Amino acid sequence: MLTEDGRHLYVSYDEYHNLIEKLALKVHQSGWQFDTILCLARGGMRPGDILSRIFTVPLAIMSTSSYRAESGTAQGHLDLARYITTPQGDIAGRVLLVDDLADTGHTLDRVVDLLKDGYPGITELRTAVIWTKAMSTFRADYSVEELPTNPWIHQPFEGYDNMSPERLLEKWTV
Repeated sequence: MLTEDGRHLYVSYDEYHNLIEKLALKVHQSGWQFDTILCLARGGMRPGDILSRIFTVPLAIMSTSSYRAESGTAQGHLDLARYITTPQGDIAGRVLLVDDLADTGHTLDRVVDLLKDGYPGITELRTAVIWTKAMSTFRADYSVEELPTNPWIHQPFEGYDNMSPERLLEKWTV
């Protein structure tokens, strides 16, 4: 649910999974066949995992990080992993790059450039996201929701950002 001021978007687990299914349908209806899904960790892991299961293709993972400041709400320096984890050697062939959103677009721009320059085995690369914010400089090949504002997206698993083992003990100890 988007707040009236357009500054926050609250997403339930059901809505989140429905959006991933809609993303899968967009990719499927395009008719494009791909060999591997490459998800960007952390935001793209859940959508990547579900898409990998739906399309029955291997899931590769590339770790990225830029949201560390202010409890993960402010974008900072972008770190990209040196290696891609994949069950089939080097990543190659037709690759669907998946993330949860195109926020500013900087991460996806950098990753696409890195993949094109550093992975000659990739013969075709397309991108898929759930959300694209208005301020994003990046436009994915597949996107479910184009957001007319730039809201902070409250995803259903955010509660774990402030969870600790001690808090879990408090929760589950009677």
